Amino acid sequence: MSRSRDFLSPLVDEDDRHASAKFAADVQYYLMQTPRQLPSRYLYDALGSALFEAICRLPWYRITRAEERLLATHGREVLRRVAPLSTIVELGSGSGEKLRSLIAARDRDSVPLDVHLVDVSPSALASSARALQRIDRLHVTLHRASYEEGLCEIGERLDTEGRALVIFLGSNIGNYDPPGASALLRGIGGQLRPGDALLLGVDLVKPPRELQLAYDDPLGVTAAFNRNLLVRINRELGGDFALDQFAHEAVWNGDESRIEMHLVCRSAQQIRVEAAQISFAMHRDERIWTESSYKYRSEDVTRLIEHAGFRLMAQWLDPADQFALTLVERINS
Repeated sequence: MSRSRDFLSPLVDEDDRHASAKFAADVQYYLMQTPRQLPSRYLYDALGSALFEAICRLPWYRITRAEERLLATHGREVLRRVAPLSTIVELGSGSGEKLRSLIAARDRDSVPLDVHLVDVSPSALASSARALQRIDRLHVTLHRASYEEGLCEIGERLDTEGRALVIFLGSNIGNYDPPGASALLRGIGGQLRPGDALLLGVDLVKPPRELQLAYDDPLGVTAAFNRNLLVRINRELGGDFALDQFAHEAVWNGDESRIEMHLVCRSAQQIRVEAAQISFAMHRDERIWTESSYKYRSEDVTRLIEHAGFRLMAQWLDPADQFALTLVERINS
């Protein structure tokens, strides 16, 4: 950016060796669990992030379009309700397009904004930065970190002259089981001051057939996204997964109200991951659980945020695609 604009701060990055060691340690721990698992955050390397952006454009994955409609319709009201706003924090920045849409709803004479983007994916952060770079009166800082780590750092730097708004969109809260979602929301609240706000996007329960199409599309993009996790382990950690011997599977677990993504082993094989210092056998039809996506009812969302120390300000629903955008305010603990 030119000197006449607010500048883009340098990337606040983890040491690459530390990140690689953490990846190896998590792979070692989770692949040795029963059932075998891998944390979904590792789906998002550069290729994984690009594949996920492609998923968001598929006709069967309606979350993104529903949320974009709600933001376009209610973005100005969101900003009015949290005025005077000085800081926006986006957790899981993705492409940055939804944040750009929200910021575009500002009044022309609004004060400059501090914007903090938190994501584990460098490519997602770079994409978000590009989406925001032409907007005046923004000071953007990138944090390559987990949500918890990024929030902890940002919490120490909040502008005392205005309110902060954390946005957590794309139904990313659905990747956490209910206790984990509650803990994350309490953690967000712990870094905010009374009067600061959270804008939460949540996918709602819908017919199982629709959900399975969204997570197992006919074009196979979601399958490529899921299998890319094994590509990453092979490339970065010296794994020897036979990629063509793993099938993508998405199933609806009605009892737990979640879609589960798995990688299913098609044939017995011996696997080694050098950097994780593990070697193990997988039998035919054995699964690796890679992601859960919990679906909520609107009243469940309200209970979830209230138990985390927030007060409901407004909730907007997209009835066609069953998606909720909920604005809440941090209250005194």
